[in-house]
Amino acid sequence: MARGRHIPTEESPKVKISKEAIKEALIIFRYLKPYKGIFIAGLIFIALSGGTTMAFPYLLKTLIDSAHGELKGPLALPPGGIAIVMICVLSLQMVFSFLRIYLFTTVGENAVADMRKDIYKRLIMMPMDFFAQRRVGELSSRITADISQIQDAVTSVLAEILRGMLTLIIGIGLILYISPKMTLLMLSVIPFIIVIALIFSKRIRKLAKEGQDQLADSGIVVQETLQGISNVKAFANEWYEVNRYNTSINNLVKLAIKNGRMRGFFVSFLLFSVFGAIVLVVWYGAGLMQAGLLSFGDLTAFVVYTAFVGGTMAGFADLYSQLQKTLGATQRVRELLKENIEDVTVDNIPVEDKFRLKGNVSMEHIGFSYASRKEIEVIKDISLQARSGQQIAIVGPSGAGKSTLVGMLLRFYEPDKGSIMFDGMEATSIPLSQLRRQMALVPQDILLFGGTIYENIAYGKPDATREEVLNAAKQANAFDFISSFPEGFETVVGERGIKLSGGQRQRVAIARAILKDPVILLLDEATSSLDSESESLVQEALNNLMQNRTSFVIAHRLSTIRKADQIIVLEDGRVKESGTHEELITLEDGLYRSLNKLQLFKD
Repeated sequence: MARGRHIPTEESPKVKISKEAIKEALIIFRYLKPYKGIFIAGLIFIALSGGTTMAFPYLLKTLIDSAHGELKGPLALPPGGIAIVMICVLSLQMVFSFLRIYLFTTVGENAVADMRKDIYKRLIMMPMDFFAQRRVGELSSRITADISQIQDAVTSVLAEILRGMLTLIIGIGLILYISPKMTLLMLSVIPFIIVIALIFSKRIRKLAKEGQDQLADSGIVVQETLQGISNVKAFANEWYEVNRYNTSINNLVKLAIKNGRMRGFFVSFLLFSVFGAIVLVVWYGAGLMQAGLLSFGDLTAFVVYTAFVGGTMAGFADLYSQLQKTLGATQRVRELLKENIEDVTVDNIPVEDKFRLKGNVSMEHIGFSYASRKEIEVIKDISLQARSGQQIAIVGPSGAGKSTLVGMLLRFYEPDKGSIMFDGMEATSIPLSQLRRQMALVPQDILLFGGTIYENIAYGKPDATREEVLNAAKQANAFDFISSFPEGFETVVGERGIKLSGGQRQRVAIARAILKDPVILLLDEATSSLDSESESLVQEALNNLMQNRTSFVIAHRLSTIRKADQIIVLEDGRVKESGTHEELITLEDGLYRSLNKLQLFKD
């Protein structure tokens, strides 16, 4: 049971650690640049933390050798003195670890916050075609899940990789210094462990990716269900949605258990391998001790360093997986940053005098096809003229191209052929924000934001005074019903305005448009779904709104456009007829006359 056109969810890319992938990931460092001082300080404290951590086993060896009387030379200290040094080193290690975590968290949180802001800004600057081909859930995932993955990388994974590499280098260097023979024995088993670990990690990554995709699917089910909750309840399909969600979650659980089983085998194997290697080393070291080639302190330090090196290598498998996920998330975010955006501004800049419109509009030989369906021409060689203050009605059967034509006036879509002119200026010569600030759209399906009625009206002019907002509500015939609510203008409208009736939502939207005071008004079947009483109030509000403005009205009820200065009749993307109501109604076998008769018969 499908709801609308299905757009497949874009899969998380399988990203191998390669030169190209790492180059793509350098986007992260662009956001780290403003905080490079703190980042460098964090790197220093990583080195200091790693150094003090690795110093502890050596001091432990010194303490043991001192207790056995095997510590010689000018640096020899009594056990109590070495213990005090160890406590001091541990204290320093505690301070360095705290500063390392604190500084990297500070850098990571700030850098990722900047990235979120940048991604969100680019998202809302994308053209309409971009949104037509993607699901809201997918885009939300990019700004939440993907960036959270990058955040984990910056705040912890990167630090752990650097710390692990430092531990590995120092650890191997020290065990080589203590006993080259035991080091070679230990290192001889590492290639075998690495090969098995890579096989396991590849399988675990595949299962983890399947789990992420399944989790994303279950999230989309929730989002779609809640967005269309009125349809769900109207069709009594709660059972269907519950089953759909349960199926998705059950699949997620199966994948998670399968992944857990695989990770259990992996961890068990690593533990066996690491401790088996330690047993082998201790056995060999015991022989060297018996031969007098190794002290008890050396053997103890060697075992501890071996555990550090082995633990670090085991941790690298998980860090490697995390790094791959981060590269995948970075690649997806990078794709967004590479998308072409509209030439709009995110600053509240007033309309410049040179771009101020009077309301004259002309379309010359317009042709258009949607990017996803280039073979189907939706608009075919349409031309029309509208003088300032005129009302232009656009009528026609469903699918004739009416809404597409209005969308092109807003430059949601650019024509493939022909040109659109505003006051003699090419539409493309007027900055998009400057053009749209002088236009207002009242659609059939009104979307109200989840705040208060006051906030929804003020959306038309965010810097409006309260008096301006109240006046707009009065002109839109909305003041009385708003005042009847206990909270008045502070009434919360609910998700998508669900707490208001259709007519109330329309009047709030009209008040928003009145407050904006546009030069050009676009009405997309604004009264088609209302009852007679609501339609009367909304139509009166629309008449107030259309005064002294160039208006393009997509009309469902032809009785509302009889006084239009020009009626454009579309059929199959072409202008079938044009003229006034009186001119068109007299055309024998005319489409407008036929539509008018059909509607009169229905009424």
